[in-house]
Amino acid sequence: MARHNRLKTLAAMKEIGLVPVFYQADAQTAIEIAAACADGGATCIEFTNRGDRAVRVFEELTGWRDKNRPEVILGVGSIVDAPTAAMYIGLGADFVVGPLLDEETARLCNSRKIPYMPGCGSVTEIHRAHLLGVEICKVFPGGQVGGPDFVKAVRGPCPWAELMPTGGVSPTRESLTGWFNAGTACVGMGSKLITKQMVEAKDYAAVAQAVQAALQIIKEIRAS
Repeated sequence: MARHNRLKTLAAMKEIGLVPVFYQADAQTAIEIAAACADGGATCIEFTNRGDRAVRVFEELTGWRDKNRPEVILGVGSIVDAPTAAMYIGLGADFVVGPLLDEETARLCNSRKIPYMPGCGSVTEIHRAHLLGVEICKVFPGGQVGGPDFVKAVRGPCPWAELMPTGGVSPTRESLTGWFNAGTACVGMGSKLITKQMVEAKDYAAVAQAVQAALQIIKEIRAS
């Protein structure tokens, strides 16, 4: 069962503006990364279902969260079908993200009041997602479907669309300015934020600093 309810999760994503995205096969390393992201101010975190037995790592993550960092909103990404989503929901996922729009997954998440962010690459897919109860659509792959110009174009005729680009987002002022000025609700960011070098060096302080710096840029963009 999710620790945080649907409305709280959606509001936090939009308020914070950044969802760090990562996969790690080692549970302790995953916990350290999640803790660093939270220390940096990004308490909505997406762990991706990328490797064998990833669900076991996620179980360790949610156990750590429940015991040590209850404020962390922990979701799962790279979900392409409802049975996989159900496993993670049973382990306490607060939200579910996918690279594509799957109607069965949308209905499952909606019935359990779990936010679902499917990957959409067209106005038609975004519309279908809305009909299925989706509040925030993931724009994926963000850079390849048109970048910030795509978001701006969609929000012209559909200003109610709340979009979260993932892929093609960098923790630079130029990149974040482009996306947020186009009207994104929040952004997902993976290896460009949590770099391979940081993880290999176990430099979790650098992860926290990178997250904090990105959030500061987002705050300044929104203020201007």
